Amino acid sequence: MKSLAHTNTKVSRRAVLGGAAAGVGMMIVPRRVLGLGEAPPSEKLNIASVGAGGRASDDLDGLKSQNIVALCDVDWRQAGDSFKKWPNAKKYKDFRKMLEEMNKSIDAVLVATPDHIHAPASMMAIRYGKHVYCEKPLTRTVFEARAIGKAAREAKVMTQMGNQGMAFEGNRLINEWIADGAIGAVREVHVWSDRPTHLGKKELYWAQGMDRPKDTPAVPDEMDWDLWLGPAKYRPYHPAYAPFVWRGWWDFGSGGLGDMGIHNIAPAFSALKLGAPSSVYASSTPVYEESLPLASIVHYEFPARDGMPAVTLHWYDGGLLPARPEELENGRELNREDGLLFVGDKGKMLVEGWGGHSPRLIPENRMTEYKRPAKTMARSIGHYEEWIEACKGGKTRPRSNFVDFAGPLTEAVLLGTVSVRLGGVKLNWDSQNLKVTNVAEANRYLHYEYRKGWEL
Repeated sequence: MKSLAHTNTKVSRRAVLGGAAAGVGMMIVPRRVLGLGEAPPSEKLNIASVGAGGRASDDLDGLKSQNIVALCDVDWRQAGDSFKKWPNAKKYKDFRKMLEEMNKSIDAVLVATPDHIHAPASMMAIRYGKHVYCEKPLTRTVFEARAIGKAAREAKVMTQMGNQGMAFEGNRLINEWIADGAIGAVREVHVWSDRPTHLGKKELYWAQGMDRPKDTPAVPDEMDWDLWLGPAKYRPYHPAYAPFVWRGWWDFGSGGLGDMGIHNIAPAFSALKLGAPSSVYASSTPVYEESLPLASIVHYEFPARDGMPAVTLHWYDGGLLPARPEELENGRELNREDGLLFVGDKGKMLVEGWGGHSPRLIPENRMTEYKRPAKTMARSIGHYEEWIEACKGGKTRPRSNFVDFAGPLTEAVLLGTVSVRLGGVKLNWDSQNLKVTNVAEANRYLHYEYRKGWEL
């Protein structure tokens, strides 16, 4: 994999579109702002996508206002609909080849693959000087998250992680109400998701709590299994890994915490200005060598910061929930699928749904009596639109950019999975040196050795 970014002594179209990334002090004003209608092709980003089926197809729809010029997927069965939707896009199976060949004609890269491919694909794009949108979690390992954030900062490219809740109105209300002192100083937060369970249905979203399958069925004709594995240690193909069901395997994903924890912890991370935890410890159902447990509880301890007190954040997955708050009205129960509960010195705030959809003070009379503060945060123009406009030189950076938010959030979330993997032992965290200080064994799970031909 090449790591040298493309250079050009002229001010190219890409430099104009991404002035900040290219070091050019200019900003494009979108045509619609000037009342000139839709942007012509020359004002659109040329986007290449690493991933075309599954989640990538939804992200591509979110970016369809731009030019989708290249699509890469290791499984062309899954990518069929996207291939039909963008018939003129060049098609690839190896993202390394796509980025090398398309380097001079693309402005930005979408990465929407299994987690273990996020870092290699994002890093290569960043080193070529491309703006990057990457699905959540940002990476599969803590080390990768730190490395990607550092690279994005140095390259000055525009980045966005795919936790759409950061654009929600509810997310901003949470920030404003907590800053307003609606529930006083917050010292405790409970966050949950039902995944990998699928409440109300018999099946799981994906399987966890099991050993590796022993049979070795044939690889589907249109799938390149070696490319699907990428940097991960080789293992025979099995439909228990792909598509989609990879999240429950340690080598490829991080379970419900890596999937929905990124969404649901984000509002607390933002509103409470959280950074690196000082420690983390977990408990769970049985842990397997190959896969995550069926359910876990993870406790994060964050130090005092910016005039805010120390905070303990509790994560629950697999259908587990915190204790029902006594302030909750008779006849109402916690949303069992996703939610947050902020516990302050002067009250509680319940957030129902993923990503910070619907915050409210409890009980209901507290919400009715509460005089809402003025809106102090800029409202989102749209999750994907934030990134698109930033890539074109807009002044506003995406809220979930790799440097300031997505990287630190992913590091914290994935540190929780390390504690789970070790059976719940408490880990004391030295963020500056990226090291667990009290359990040497834990540090081996902060990263892993890539297969030959794959590197950051």
